[in-house]
Amino acid sequence: MAARRSEAKPPRPDALDVRAFLESIGIARRVVRFARGTVVFRQGGPATSVFYIQDGCVKLSVVSSAGREAVIAMLGAGDFFGEGCLAGQPLRMGTATAVVPTKVLRIQKREMIRTLHQEPAFSDRFLAHMLVRNIRIEEDLVDQLFNSSEKRLARTLLLLARYGKEDTTPHVLPRLSQETLAEMVGTTRSRVNFFMNKFRKLGFIDYNGGLTINGSLLSIVLHD
Repeated sequence: MAARRSEAKPPRPDALDVRAFLESIGIARRVVRFARGTVVFRQGGPATSVFYIQDGCVKLSVVSSAGREAVIAMLGAGDFFGEGCLAGQPLRMGTATAVVPTKVLRIQKREMIRTLHQEPAFSDRFLAHMLVRNIRIEEDLVDQLFNSSEKRLARTLLLLARYGKEDTTPHVLPRLSQETLAEMVGTTRSRVNFFMNKFRKLGFIDYNGGLTINGSLLSIVLHD
C-alpha cells in the first residue's frame, strides 16, 4: 500500500517569525535607521507606508489644536505602526518619534497590501497584531478612567518592559524622561517622580545604568 503523502501545513500565525518572513519573501522594503529623538513621521503628513520595528523604541503622540501633546503608545521591536494608511487614512493622525536609536523596515502601502493578499500566514499574524492593539487601547482607556495614577504608572512600566511576553526576560528600558511618563500616565512629573522613588525603595525597579523593571511591580497593579 502506498505511503500516505503528508501535506505541508502553513505555520501558525503566532509561530511566524515576522522579521525573518519579511526578509525572506522578497517584499520591497527599506531599512531605515533613526537616531534618538528623530521624527519618523509627523502628524498631518502623508500616510503612504507601514513600519515594522526591528530594534529600538518608537513613541506615538498626538497634539491637540490647543497645542497640548499626549503620548498614546510606546512601541518596541516586533511592533507595526503607521498601518492607518491601509484603511484609507490619507494623513498621519499622530507623530512617531524614535526614543532610542531605532531600526525599522519601511514598507510602501501598495506592497504591504499585496503581501497581505498573497501571504495568508503573514496576513493572519498582522490581523492578530491589530486585534491585540485594539484590546490594548481599550485597556488603556479603562485604566485611565478607573485606576489611580500610581497604578497607571506601574502598568505603563510593565507594558514597556513587555512583562509576561514569552520572548522577553526582565528588561532594561530605554531612557524615558519623567515628562514622557507623565504624558503617558496622564499625571504630573512630580507625581511620577514620587512614585518612581517609592517603587525603587520597595525594590520594584532598579536604576543601574538604565531602568530595570522587576515582575514584583505587578503587585501595585493587582492591589485594591
